[in-house]
Amino acid sequence: MELAGVIAIIVVALIFDFTNGFHDAANAIATSVSTRALTPRVALAMAAVMNLIGAHMGTGVAKTVGSGIIETPTGSGGLTIVASALVGAIGWNLLTWRLGLPTSSSHALIGGLIGAALAAVSGVQWMGVLEKVAVPMLLSPLLGFLLSYVVMVGILWLCRRANPRKAGRRFRFLQTLSAAAMGLGHGLQDAQKTMGVIVLALVTAGYQSGFEVPEWVIFSVAAAMALGTYSGGWRIIRTLGRRIVQLDPPRGFAAEATASTVLYATAFIWKVPISTTQTITSAVMGAGATRRFSAVRWGVARNIVIAWGSTLPGAGLAAAAVFWILHHLLGI
Repeated sequence: MELAGVIAIIVVALIFDFTNGFHDAANAIATSVSTRALTPRVALAMAAVMNLIGAHMGTGVAKTVGSGIIETPTGSGGLTIVASALVGAIGWNLLTWRLGLPTSSSHALIGGLIGAALAAVSGVQWMGVLEKVAVPMLLSPLLGFLLSYVVMVGILWLCRRANPRKAGRRFRFLQTLSAAAMGLGHGLQDAQKTMGVIVLALVTAGYQSGFEVPEWVIFSVAAAMALGTYSGGWRIIRTLGRRIVQLDPPRGFAAEATASTVLYATAFIWKVPISTTQTITSAVMGAGATRRFSAVRWGVARNIVIAWGSTLPGAGLAAAAVFWILHHLLGI
């Protein structure tokens, strides 16, 4: 019975990872597509390949998600917690995709874990949530906005005497590199969170004792995310690439270069799960604000921030409801 449960969780986890790919495809390509540095299909293909590579670059974040958010549950009841978290996160991803809101798949998954654990009266590592989720969740968008603003101011100063047309062509080429860096960072950060949940299921069912990530888990998660990314999330791409602020190639490059740097630093140095979506969205706002502060459509930005704040509790409530259905109505 537990084997069937683990297999079911792996399948659901890969479905979640697929939705993560098409939901967060905008993170890597929206700015490049909106500035016409890359065509949509070329951008998506490149992002998918970089997702696949990025997923193989580390497992520190996976261990944090697997062992640092909730207490390791046991037995079939524990598997129900993990399954409920995944289904709740998938539901939130599909809802926000339908609304065209660039919310965080990462925080949807973490919110799902917390909500399902609370519904099961299982332990939540609140200090871990505070240090590894809440603080990075607040700091990464601020860093993205401020650093992108500063980088763009520096670009404007360096290019103050440059021919605008020639500079635009050069930055379109640089955007190809920065979009690739974003795809790599997305695979590095977001794929690891799904790896952590699959490993949590394996530990819960007793199929392994530690939180090391097997190669087959890394490859399967990376492949699912790459396929999801290539399928594209056009609603969110339009929001991030056009509705927040009108970008040009230099500002697109500044936003992507800044956001990818924040992703690498948090994954390699601090090993904490941050939101790729929140980081790039705030970086887009920061780069756009250098044109003039009113160039950013703050009404759209406000709706996005409200959606960010709703993700943890929203996905948590969805996961808790799924747990109640599975456990109390179906007896799983």
